[in-house]
Amino acid sequence: MQIKTPSARGPFDIVGDVHGCLDELLALMASLGYQVDRQGREFEVIPLQGRTLVLAGDLANRGPDTVGVLRLVMQMARTGNAICVPGNQDMKLIEAMKGSRVQPTPGLARSLEQFARETVDFRAATVEFLEMLPSHLVLDDGKLVIAHAGLPERMQGSNSARARAFALAGETTGSIDTFGLPVRLNWAADYRGRALVAFGHTPVTEPLWLNNTVNIDTGCVYGGFLTALRYPDLDTVQVAARAVYYPSRKCFPPNRVLAR
Repeated sequence: MQIKTPSARGPFDIVGDVHGCLDELLALMASLGYQVDRQGREFEVIPLQGRTLVLAGDLANRGPDTVGVLRLVMQMARTGNAICVPGNQDMKLIEAMKGSRVQPTPGLARSLEQFARETVDFRAATVEFLEMLPSHLVLDDGKLVIAHAGLPERMQGSNSARARAFALAGETTGSIDTFGLPVRLNWAADYRGRALVAFGHTPVTEPLWLNNTVNIDTGCVYGGFLTALRYPDLDTVQVAARAVYYPSRKCFPPNRVLAR
C-alpha cells in the first residue's frame, strides 16, 4: 500500500481514540474545516489550509463502524492528508485477523463481524496498513510526539521493542483495580521533556494537560466526546458521541445530551 508522507511540521489536527465511531469522526473533521465528500463507501477529503489529520491510535474495536473508520483513514493516508500511530486495540485486531489467538472481547468480536462482510483484498490491505504504522511519531523538529499511550523522553525516537510496547499500552503496576482493570503508572506526572506529547489510551472526561503532555481520549465510544488537538494552536475541538456504543467497566459519564 502506497502512503504519501505529509509535512512533518504541520499544522496538525490530532484526534484521540476513535474506536470505530465513524459518524463522530466525520462530524469532528467537518468542525475542523475538512471537506468530506462521501460517495457510498468511499471518501474524498480536502483539508483546510493544508492541515494534516493525525490519529493517535485505537481506530478499531468497540464502536459501530471500525471498517468505515479504517477505510477513511487509509484513503487519507494514501493521499498524504493523514498520518497515524497504532493503538493496542488495533494490534489486537491485526492478530485476530491473522488467525492468532487473542483474548476474546465483545469489542473485538464486533469488529471481526464487520470485517467478515468485506473482501479478502480489503482485509489484507487493512492488516498491511496497520502493521506498517510506526509505534510513535516525532514531528515538528522534535517539538511534538504522538504515541497512543504516551512516551517518556528517553524512549522518544527509539525503535526498540520496549519503546513500542510502551507507546502501544503504557506500563502498569502489576495490580488490578476493583473493576478488574490493570492499574497504570502515571508516566506523565514525572515528564519534563522538551516535546509536547499528545496521547490517549486511558479515557478522561475532558482533555487532561499534565506537564508537557495532553491526554485527548475523551471516551467517545463510551458516550463521551471525540476530541482533536489543533497544533501548533494548542486549542481543542470536540463533538459529542451520538450514543453509548460500548459500556465502560468504570463509570464514565455520558455527554450532556445523552445524560438527559
